Amino acid sequence: MTHRFERTRRVGCRLAAAVLLLLCALPTAQAQRGGMGGGGRSRGPVIEPNVPYDGRFTYIRVKYDIPMGGGGFRGVDIKWSHDYPRGERHFAKIVSQLSTIRTWATGSAILGLDDPLLTKYPVAFLTEPGFWHPTESEVVALRNYLTKGGFIIFDDFAGEHWMNFEAQMRRVLPKLRPIELKLSHPLFDSFYKIKTLDYNHPYYRGYKSVFYGIFEDNDPKKRLMAVVNYNNDISEYWEFSDEGMFPMDASNEAYKIGINYIIYALTR
Repeated sequence: MTHRFERTRRVGCRLAAAVLLLLCALPTAQAQRGGMGGGGRSRGPVIEPNVPYDGRFTYIRVKYDIPMGGGGFRGVDIKWSHDYPRGERHFAKIVSQLSTIRTWATGSAILGLDDPLLTKYPVAFLTEPGFWHPTESEVVALRNYLTKGGFIIFDDFAGEHWMNFEAQMRRVLPKLRPIELKLSHPLFDSFYKIKTLDYNHPYYRGYKSVFYGIFEDNDPKKRLMAVVNYNNDISEYWEFSDEGMFPMDASNEAYKIGINYIIYALTR
């Protein structure tokens, strides 16, 4: 790596803290969260219209139905919507400020896995996969999406929720073998040089984060099709990065990991 690129990285790290200040000006009022954090978990989120496809990088949030209605504490808890819309708005803003990627910084799109429009987008995000039960058509659609070049990021789950995630992914890829990603993987050096993977879940004490990769043919030398943030919730850091709920260093690290995911996915 050249010294010039190292200097660029250091500047980017300093900018990350400064750009967080810009997030305070974003129009993401408390009402948009339904009165609670984590995507409006008390009454459900106010869903905004999808931005139109125009070739720009767009945050694609995968929606899914939950058996038995998916109700949660204090009313509706729409699992796929956790951290919406603040998480993706903040993240998209950071991506647009710290990279040259043409980005929809003021909007996003919510799509089902079997929506034909999904194939236009190279990266998708799915939260709370511990509650994810895809239909047969969604299983086939995700398999096709991944094998044809798509990249999906699973986030916001912990503990025993791994069992459901793995069971559903084995429907998608019957020979699935998630492989733990080490710091030496190029994913963690695609834009920022990530210095440690020693993270814990932001809320659940004692839950040490593990980053897994899902590779084509279960071969780490082949294409990385998905990344799994287990015992973690990096979009939670994005959502509340303008409110001081978490230390700024933790929020910055979450942004750096997310940006690395996008850069890696778009350049391979």
